[in-house]
Amino acid sequence: MTESEGKIDYAEVMRRLPHRYPFLLVDKAEAFVANTSITGIKNVTHNEPFFPGHFPIDPVMPGVLIVEAMAQTGALLMSKSLDVDVAGKVIMFMTIDGVRFRKPARPGDQLRMNVVVTRARGEAFKFRGETFIDGKLAAEAEFMAMAVNVDQPVPA
Repeated sequence: MTESEGKIDYAEVMRRLPHRYPFLLVDKAEAFVANTSITGIKNVTHNEPFFPGHFPIDPVMPGVLIVEAMAQTGALLMSKSLDVDVAGKVIMFMTIDGVRFRKPARPGDQLRMNVVVTRARGEAFKFRGETFIDGKLAAEAEFMAMAVNVDQPVPA
């Protein structure tokens, strides 16, 4: 694999995910292996819109947004693996289990979200995600997502 293989730059993230400011939580990715794994990267800055309220004196990234960043990393893996046309399909977060938070994310941190496919069937993928800050486990979760038509409701 060459250096550029397996990397997803910011421009490709923007093409593959429908999220936009202030909710796009993946800056780029690396180590992409189709249908298998990916590492998403989020650089946390003081400019994040949630910090003025969470918390002004001691800013901490909300844990649910770390989980969302892992889910967006999984969606990026799905989008590239399935070559999803974002104009016709959206990848929906469906389940989440076993969430654990171990270390807070603060301005200046870089989240490295290692996401591995544990099961895939058609356009539904199950993942295990682990987020690291400075090489230390910060959060972990298992989650599932599915690609659905833009006008189609999520299956119950």
